[in-house]
Amino acid sequence: MSRRRKSSAPPQNAPTRARSLLMARVRRSGTAPEVTLRSALHSVGYRYRINGGSGLPGTPDIVLRQLRLAIFVDGCFWHGCPCHGTVPKTNTDFWTAKILRNQSRDKQVDQSLKQLGWRVLRVWEHDVRDNVEKILRRVNRLSQTLPPSH
Repeated sequence: MSRRRKSSAPPQNAPTRARSLLMARVRRSGTAPEVTLRSALHSVGYRYRINGGSGLPGTPDIVLRQLRLAIFVDGCFWHGCPCHGTVPKTNTDFWTAKILRNQSRDKQVDQSLKQLGWRVLRVWEHDVRDNVEKILRRVNRLSQTLPPSH
């Protein structure tokens, strides 16, 4: 009876230790684009809560409670930006499904927030980097018309 030796090599698509360490370093909040936007909002007089959305669907990155405005700074990779989003060449099926799930969840979160009387502003990380003034104009426009109070 021959016994098969178990291979010590991980399966083809299993994450390596280096990949796991790299992915663990990806920030969920406090990213450079998020900090840039917070700074810009503060400089023009908006006051916000960073963790003020903890009870809201989707946990917004920035919450302007007085305006009932939830702001999400979406990463180009994680949320499938049409301009800069890419799919890795390895484990493509996994990443494609992951990004599609993220996009679907974003839509569900937006709907849930709107049903609660909140307005939602989603901005791409590259928009913060390239044209934060445009985002500030959008926030200003949204602040001109307050949502119905709930």
